[in-house]
Amino acid sequence: MGTLRNDDAPIGVFDSGVGGLTVFREIARALPHQSLIYLGDSARVPYGTKSPQTVTRYTLEAANHLMQRGIKMLVVACNTATAAALPTLEERLPIPVIGVVEPGARAAVSKTRGRIGVIATEGTVKSRAYTNAIRRIDANVEVIESAAPLFVPLAEEGWANTHVAREVAEIYLSPLMDAGIDTLVLGCTHYPILRGTIERVVGEKVAIVDSAETTAAAVKSEIGASHNGSGQHHFLVTDAEERFRRIAGEFLAQEIENLELVTI
Repeated sequence: MGTLRNDDAPIGVFDSGVGGLTVFREIARALPHQSLIYLGDSARVPYGTKSPQTVTRYTLEAANHLMQRGIKMLVVACNTATAAALPTLEERLPIPVIGVVEPGARAAVSKTRGRIGVIATEGTVKSRAYTNAIRRIDANVEVIESAAPLFVPLAEEGWANTHVAREVAEIYLSPLMDAGIDTLVLGCTHYPILRGTIERVVGEKVAIVDSAETTAAAVKSEIGASHNGSGQHHFLVTDAEERFRRIAGEFLAQEIENLELVTI
């Protein structure tokens, strides 16, 4: 873990596509005076079906690009990339690196009565990152992980609140509901975009843990509240910038002005 650079430097937020905007939004709410640079690797989304080696390579390329832009902290706003690449990033970067798995695991343990469900991409589920993180905190908690890969394209297409998303959610979530989970971790940063649909399927008795909220809290505690600065937001994508502009604009409820197409 590196040391923080000067206060005016931006925080870098990285994801495979639009999912990390859930984390970006929560950090912007928690730290309104903080400048942020978002990088979405839209040319190579999704990461969840790729090997850990490939995901680590892509993540390092993205991190290096953001380092060249003078970031003081890197937030890996992608569960797949956190699970595959976080130790490598922590070892190689001279700045603090925060992933999304550990904050989500801590929040889940604090809410659960003993049985946690995790929905995530295939890559994250295979890595058992959440099971391992939760067990490190409380070895007695039961964890059931389940892959929900179709949620990513539904979020990327802006289909979060359609009957198609509802039917997919029912199929993915029914085994977890049958297993009697009391807490559900949204173990992919795309999934909070579908939170309304997921909540309707699981009902009020299941506590939802949104890794975006918990990660933003971890970022704030690491750097402290800043009360000066302009809080500028800059967006970088590796492909399909107009599509990103549309989906991000809807999700963040703002015009996406500082948007740049980059090669990493």
